[in-house]
Amino acid sequence: MIDRRSAGPDSSPGYWLHHAALVWRQACEAGLGETTYPQFNVLSAVSLLTGAEGQAPTQQQVADFARMDRMMTSKLAHTLEERGMLTRAPDPEDARRQRLALTAEGKEVLRTCIAAARRADEEIFGAGPDVEALRERLRTVAERRPRGPVAG
Repeated sequence: MIDRRSAGPDSSPGYWLHHAALVWRQACEAGLGETTYPQFNVLSAVSLLTGAEGQAPTQQQVADFARMDRMMTSKLAHTLEERGMLTRAPDPEDARRQRLALTAEGKEVLRTCIAAARRADEEIFGAGPDVEALRERLRTVAERRPRGPVAG
């Protein structure tokens, strides 16, 4: 008889990472209301990339930062614009590029989403030194991959 723990997916850290991510995402999405996790990802990227002088990031910069496909980012930005959470405007130097900026409503929704993500973190991972070690290990793994969209 084969021991599943040594021969099957149970022996793969990647298998468990994938399933842990699914559990975390489900817990996170439970608190996002009408905002989807990919929309939260775009709102977060826009917020983090907005310069100190208020320089809005380009849609491509947001896609790269969020590790999302350019077309998916465009669709999400369009939806968020329709919902009044962000604005898209042509770049003054190159009209082919779109600059994204959060609206007041987008900032408020983002604050709510961040709170939901923090609750999910605490619910799923707890707190303390074990969480710090886990975060650092996951960061090390994630940083092995070059930035760019996730293959689909």
